[in-house]
Amino acid sequence: MSTIENPQFRLAQRIALAVPALLLAGAYISQYGFDLYPCEMCWWQRYPHFAAVAFALLSFFAAPKRLWVALAAGGILTSGLIGFFHAGVEYDLWEGVTSCAAIPQATEGQSALDAIMNAPVVRCDEAPWTLLGISLAGFNFLISAGAALFIFTLLRKDAKA
Repeated sequence: MSTIENPQFRLAQRIALAVPALLLAGAYISQYGFDLYPCEMCWWQRYPHFAAVAFALLSFFAAPKRLWVALAAGGILTSGLIGFFHAGVEYDLWEGVTSCAAIPQATEGQSALDAIMNAPVVRCDEAPWTLLGISLAGFNFLISAGAALFIFTLLRKDAKA
């Protein structure tokens, strides 16, 4: 059975696209819908997800398909590991970056300087939201690491088939 016809590969391919796309969608919904602006380390977690979406999309159109899915899984895992580090900073387990990020958003009739001066300061060592004691960075770690390991398992089964 070819890779394209193998159900394990198709599942891995779909998960490699869906997980980072949904996590990025959640990040942007929390940012623009609930004013949970990203800190510097939050942005670090988004970049590998952007790459994972691109690699997963490539796997639908270009050979070698297994390589693109594996690279997407690697991007997902990378984001999860950054999320692990960020969650550790939020829980005071270790020290992270010392800079804070400000997100200037100019509104109509507002000068750029006013937008910068009134921008919210976002700290990397404070979780702006938690559920059951788990921060957004912690959820990114749990979801991303689990999904990446599952994708790698499916690819391994696909290689044996």
